[in-house]
Amino acid sequence: MITIFLNDTLPLKLLKAEYLSEKLFLKKIGLRIKEIRAEKNLSQQELAGLCEFEKSNMSRIEAGNTNPTITILRKISKSLKIELADLLSF
Repeated sequence: MITIFLNDTLPLKLLKAEYLSEKLFLKKIGLRIKEIRAEKNLSQQELAGLCEFEKSNMSRIEAGNTNPTITILRKISKSLKIELADLLSF
């Protein structure tokens, strides 16, 4: 079971990640990237530089406001020195 929080207050329990709406799924990926980035003490600017794209792109990805391609997610995971699957483990 997965528990997520909407608007920082409302818990929503889901049985499987594939039941998430696309918007919520993208938000969860973004939050996961942000969480791992923070654990590694990287700023958005630093991670964006490692990925060779603009900070504004990283900001949109972390906010869940864009649908990154699998290639972009792979680039982010390599820059964070983690497995691609770790970005989707929420």
